[in-house]
Amino acid sequence: MPKIKTHRGAAKRFKKTGSGKIKRSKAYHSHLLGDKSPKRKRGLRKSGLVSEQETKNITRLIPY
Repeated sequence: MPKIKTHRGAAKRFKKTGSGKIKRSKAYHSHLLGDKSPKRKRGLRKSGLVSEQETKNITRLIPY
């Protein structure tokens, strides 16, 4: 059985946690930041988790 290639685009966007969940960064934090409140921008700095529905698909893209 050949090795599965990692999807390089997904590898740059997602990381696996120790428990096997998939970590992601939040959207809407790259531009137009003047209109967003400081509280909202602080929240966007933190990472989020991929939903259970999407985890199966992302796991195929980053198998290792």
